[in-house]
This record gives sequence, structure tokens and C-alpha cells, in this order.
Amino acid sequence: MNASVAIQVLPEAKDDEELIRVVDEVIAYIKSTGLNCYVGPFETAIEGDYDELMDIVKECQHIAIKAGAPSVAAYIKVTYRPEGEVLTIEKKVSKHHLED
Repeated sequence: MNASVAIQVLPEAKDDEELIRVVDEVIAYIKSTGLNCYVGPFETAIEGDYDELMDIVKECQHIAIKAGAPSVAAYIKVTYRPEGEVLTIEKKVSKHHLED
């Protein structure tokens, strides 16, 4: 795994319910890729190969439009290390989600 991406998809929508519906379709697509992902309240993180992740980022826009959004904005953060591994989602967040 040489890359990690965080993507926040913000489709244009008539109301909050429509916005959530479209975002849920994007998240379902991301989950269907089989890559390790973490859904947070503002963005979804995905781990994998850089080129594969860039294709997924691109497809997220298409999914939002196909779901009925007239336009979509996306905010993306990328960590890429061509020669080695990037920090995993697990290493970044697991200590903050331990149950007592």
C-alpha cells in the first residue's frame, strides 16, 4: 500500500436528505471496491495503490452525478510514498476508538 486518500464529496442537493442519499451512494461505491476504508463524519479515507485510488476518486464524481446531483465538489487529501508504505488508517485512528 503506497497511498492513502481522504475524500469529501459534496453534491449539490435540494435538501439534507437528498445530500445524504447521494453521499451514501458514493460511500457504497467506495466500499464495493474492496479496499480498506474508514467512513468519518466529514470524509472517507481509503488505502491502496496510488493509481487505483485516483481512479476511485474520479469515479466518485461520476457516481454523484449518476445519483442525480447536478454538480459535485470534492475535497481530497493524498499521501503517496512510491517507494514504501504509508501510515495505515489503523495506526492513525485505532487508539482513539478503543472501547473501555
